[in-house]
Amino acid sequence: MDLTVVIPSLNEEESLPELCAWIERVMIQHRLSYEVIIIDDGSTDDSWNVIESLHARNPVIRGIRFQRNYGKSAALNEGFTAARGAVVITMDADMQDSPDEIPALREMIVSQGYDLVSGWKQKRHDPLSKTIPSKFFNWVTAKVTRIPLHDFNCGLKAYNKKVIKHIEVYGEMHRYIPVIAKWAGYKKIGEKVVQHYARKYGVSKFGLERLVNGFLDLASIMFVSKYGKQPMHFFGLIGTLCFLVGFIISIYLIIARLANPLVGLSNRPPFYMALTVMIIGTQLFMAGFLGELISRNSSRRNSYLIDKKTGFE
Repeated sequence: MDLTVVIPSLNEEESLPELCAWIERVMIQHRLSYEVIIIDDGSTDDSWNVIESLHARNPVIRGIRFQRNYGKSAALNEGFTAARGAVVITMDADMQDSPDEIPALREMIVSQGYDLVSGWKQKRHDPLSKTIPSKFFNWVTAKVTRIPLHDFNCGLKAYNKKVIKHIEVYGEMHRYIPVIAKWAGYKKIGEKVVQHYARKYGVSKFGLERLVNGFLDLASIMFVSKYGKQPMHFFGLIGTLCFLVGFIISIYLIIARLANPLVGLSNRPPFYMALTVMIIGTQLFMAGFLGELISRNSSRRNSYLIDKKTGFE
């Protein structure tokens, strides 16, 4: 199979039939074998009935329905698990991403050897309240991660199948899939300017709070990517330094007390400060030690309560 198109969806009953028809036209035009996996992320409208009717008309359209809303990362992760195509395309269900971009994105994976190609909505049809924070967020993320992308959060992306089968997307980390892929060793990451359309149906599911959450997630993933498998390198180093500083101060105070019996010890604030720093250092060291035990003896696996599946054997 040439392609799998993974579409996370939340309350997009109006756009799904038109989007699937658009995808079908593009695939027929370019003679590509494909499947579409729509993940209904706990929609409260008639989305699931729409997905079932689309599958009945065209069996290549398959659906997964979550029992409740888990978020875009969970939806993508389940879609990646079920995907069978040699190239996997992700796109949003709101029809702001164009299926006409799919063949060119696939070509960059197949012919140019990219592991991942991210869309760049160079001209966006969104209000300034979304575009300005987004540009700032993308600029900071590119500087911190050293991945030269202009639009990390673009839903339109293409992946080599081996990439999506070796990464796990959890929490709210869908913004940082290129970072996760690079961390997993897939470093050939490209970018393509893509067409962005104004929303035709429904309303946006994201607010300004995603900017704050985005930076918190960035700090989290950078820490996990660097120290996730070796927490002792972070906590142990800081803990050892704290303990040594407190120990050196304590030795100095003890020597000063022995040299001059008139100089007090227990009544001097630096003595208690030194003890506190030593205790903190010991606790940090133990945190690193426990982190090593956990990371080496457990494997993280998210499970999501799936209500129904359509088109899966």
